[in-house]
Amino acid sequence: MDVHIAESPVEKQTIRTGLSPRLLPRLKEKAIKLLLQAAAFTSVAITLGIVGVLAYESFHFFQQVSVVDFLTDRQWTPLFADAHYGILSLVSGTLVTTTVALLVAIPMGSLIAIYLSEYAARSVREFVKPVLELLSAVPTVVYGYFALLFVTPTLQTLWPDLPGFNMLSAGLVIGFMIVPYVSSVSEDAMRAVPVYLREGAFALGATRMQTALRVVFPSALSGITAAYVLGVSRAIGETMVVAIAAGMQPTLTLNPLEPAATMTAYIVQVSLGDLPHGSVGYQTIFATGLMLLLITLLFNIAGHALKKRYRQVY
Repeated sequence: MDVHIAESPVEKQTIRTGLSPRLLPRLKEKAIKLLLQAAAFTSVAITLGIVGVLAYESFHFFQQVSVVDFLTDRQWTPLFADAHYGILSLVSGTLVTTTVALLVAIPMGSLIAIYLSEYAARSVREFVKPVLELLSAVPTVVYGYFALLFVTPTLQTLWPDLPGFNMLSAGLVIGFMIVPYVSSVSEDAMRAVPVYLREGAFALGATRMQTALRVVFPSALSGITAAYVLGVSRAIGETMVVAIAAGMQPTLTLNPLEPAATMTAYIVQVSLGDLPHGSVGYQTIFATGLMLLLITLLFNIAGHALKKRYRQVY
């Protein structure tokens, strides 16, 4: 008498593929691992490609322009007949607008993070945080015209001699623009602090403000530092706000009430296509981009060092 034994789904799949039941899951895991590695290395390869292009084009630029003049000359007039290539003018404008932005974003973002983390009810937090993060979804060109057409006229009521293009209005608007980056990441870091630290502070008689400032904030300083570094990088790399509101004239000044050009604004100006590709004037955008990359890298290294120093392990 013939006895028919039903085949299990695994056996059927094994027959179809010719692979053992144990080998097939391993191959799937291996494929998933390779896919994830490819995604990770793709981002690294793109970064290396950007650095390589900047370094290659900048090398040709520095074959015709002295590095010493590039770093020490006080004038930046690469588009004039009497060309000067002093990057200090663009660096000063970038640092001034970034400083003004951080003076707005860091205190405001930190206070918002403390409120959302330690004071706000859950319903309030769930409403305020998404609304606050909508600020980061507004196109930067809108922020630029807001700075030019609203913030600058408002400031001119306080300083009648304030030029129409100035770094103060651009920096203020950039500060408001990056508040969501600072507040959101800082609030997440503060909410990650264990509850028992708060309870211990309350048990010792600390108020909610004392607990927030002396216990929670220092414990979350690693993540808060990452939020600050993110804000710095975002402020340094901002383009449209400074291009519209701060002006396009490179000026070596630390006065935020004056107009000046930033590195990103200059790159936009030259990238419009008025200069022939391969000329010294065109290659200045790669040298400027390389300088911008190095400045951002220095801030990120400093932030990483601070984050590593104050990292808390619970």
